Amino acid sequence: MEIKRDYYLNKLISKKNNRLIKIITGIRRCGKSYLLNTIFTNYLLQNGVKQDHIVFVALDDISNEELLDPHKLNDYIRDQRKDKDMYYVLLDEIQLVDKFVPLLNGLLRLDNVDIYVTGGNSKFLSSDIVTEFRGRGDEIRVYPLSFSEFLSVYDGSKYEAWKEYISYGGLPLVLLQKTSEDKVSYLNSQQKNVYLNDVIERNKVNNDKELYELVEILASGLGSLTNPLKLYNTFKSRNKESTVTDKTIYSYLQYLEEAFLIEKAVRYDIKEKQYIETPYKYYFTDLGIRNSFLGFRQIEESHIMENVIFNELKRRGYNVDVGVVEVREKDSRKRVEIDFAVNKGYDR
Repeated sequence: MEIKRDYYLNKLISKKNNRLIKIITGIRRCGKSYLLNTIFTNYLLQNGVKQDHIVFVALDDISNEELLDPHKLNDYIRDQRKDKDMYYVLLDEIQLVDKFVPLLNGLLRLDNVDIYVTGGNSKFLSSDIVTEFRGRGDEIRVYPLSFSEFLSVYDGSKYEAWKEYISYGGLPLVLLQKTSEDKVSYLNSQQKNVYLNDVIERNKVNNDKELYELVEILASGLGSLTNPLKLYNTFKSRNKESTVTDKTIYSYLQYLEEAFLIEKAVRYDIKEKQYIETPYKYYFTDLGIRNSFLGFRQIEESHIMENVIFNELKRRGYNVDVGVVEVREKDSRKRVEIDFAVNKGYDR
């Protein structure tokens, strides 16, 4: 089964040879490696690039263990260059290499090298990774499968596909699980052993129970306006003995955003043309992971639809805010909410 991801392929094509390091980021298991190592590689071959001008290294492969040394990897890549034609360097799981930033910045100085990298653990999942390349990085953010991508390989009606999609999300490997039990088991395993562990390890979180409970609260209140103080009050209403503070909750929310598990939509006053600092909304990057935190119980279609649309708009490259507008009602005024205020550049 081949899932076409033309939107991301076209992004990679448009960024070819732009003298920047293409950094493919996104939540783990969303298909970054497949995009680079299969889809993009096939495109290069079909468009005249010779096989020996594509330098692909899977750094999580035991056969490439010695290349985890940055000096050996640097020498290996440089040695592949036999002529002045362009070489496409594709490095999967680059975070496994120590000092990978100066390594890549050095390779970027070569005239006939075009660099693409992915990373899959907490060291690379940070949303600020691009800044480490000091303006020489070009991020391509990859999301789990959109509904249209999911539908393109689903064996059934679009209505059956929709029910499946809002229940188990868009992680590509979920599609390979045959039964509902297998899908639930896979998502529960990923949620516990991959996603939260990344956050805990990267940020040295001491109380993983608090972090888990916070994600559970966010998942339960999908699409609701909130802020750290509201979440703190929810913690206290659940457990009066809780020692969590609103500052700790604020830090946890940042960690979850940096790991691409959730995204924030802030409120924007349409008439006044200004942002409202708080409250705001959080949406989940993958609904299957969201549902796994709730034991696949709260699957309210209206809230799920809102999350799906938010992700689709973000995938298409829009900035997405929660709109607010003041309206007159008899002798009074009140603020009403617009689901999304969407803009790209000057277009709103």
